[in-house]
Amino acid sequence: MKVYVALDPGRPLTATADYARRVERMGCDGLHVAETVHDSLAVALLALEHTSRITVRTAVTLAFVRSPTLTAYTAWDLSVLSGGRFELGLGTQIKQNIEDRYGMPWSDPIARIRDYVGALGALFDAFRTGDAVCFESDNYRLTRMQPYFNPGPSDAVRPPIWLGAVNRGMCELAGQLAHGIVTHSTNSDPDYLRDVVRPAMTRGAEATGRADIPLLIASTAIATGRTDEAIAVERERQRRMLAFLYSTPAYAAGLTRRGLADLPERLRSLVRTELWDELPSVLPDSILDELVVCGRHDELPGKLAAKFGDLADGIVLPPLGDGDDDASLAACVAELRTAD
Repeated sequence: MKVYVALDPGRPLTATADYARRVERMGCDGLHVAETVHDSLAVALLALEHTSRITVRTAVTLAFVRSPTLTAYTAWDLSVLSGGRFELGLGTQIKQNIEDRYGMPWSDPIARIRDYVGALGALFDAFRTGDAVCFESDNYRLTRMQPYFNPGPSDAVRPPIWLGAVNRGMCELAGQLAHGIVTHSTNSDPDYLRDVVRPAMTRGAEATGRADIPLLIASTAIATGRTDEAIAVERERQRRMLAFLYSTPAYAAGLTRRGLADLPERLRSLVRTELWDELPSVLPDSILDELVVCGRHDELPGKLAAKFGDLADGIVLPPLGDGDDDASLAACVAELRTAD
């Protein structure tokens, strides 16, 4: 099983280089870079510049707030810089954030991300050959790429494109055209992966005659540490995070499938009145036990392998704490990487 570590989105840029080096020393396969308060591509640049082996994957870069051409330029540069260690994870986000947080237009996300990935493919082809670009769809029209603006021809590694996917439609689309899927912490439980995500990926692949099925990286909610006390702290952090995430309608399916359809509305009610500190109280221990994988570093490989060994090609561990835990976590990583 491949093992990746998430980067704390709030970590300052000045700390990115040291963090990425720690992940590499720990023996991990790669680093996952989210996009919340920093530009994911800028963070990925810092991580790649200060490492030599690990994959750095954005998980995920928001597509609809960027021109496909601008994204393609940066992704291509990161691939060249790193010798092919950069992988571009793309996500749609939700309508409210795209319109109200970024001030950008919203449209059908599945159709638009399909066109976005198609535009990136056409641009990468142009960069590889040095030829002009021609891509026209309902959402994007790219017909101009003078030699002066084309970084090619080049034999650089084409950046693999991953999709962040939650619901059936996006998982099916990923099956058609993505290198892989990065799941969301609200839809990473084994039953959902088995019953919804995997079948949708297979349908998508079969619809296009694709021979292979995309890879699946499970970004599940995990509370871990060297001691039970550390796990308890992480468990509460996950409670706060999941309560916030499940207040989003697009992520509510994970609770609805458990017969808890009333909880998302209770969470949304608190969000509407901006009672953010009260959100965690809506997720009691009984529910948290179902949502979060808890275990010390020495217990975690067995628990994760039992849950995800036959469903996921890789797992994402939560952000690192202070360096005191690195040795025990490195042993955890080594054991996970041998798990089937």
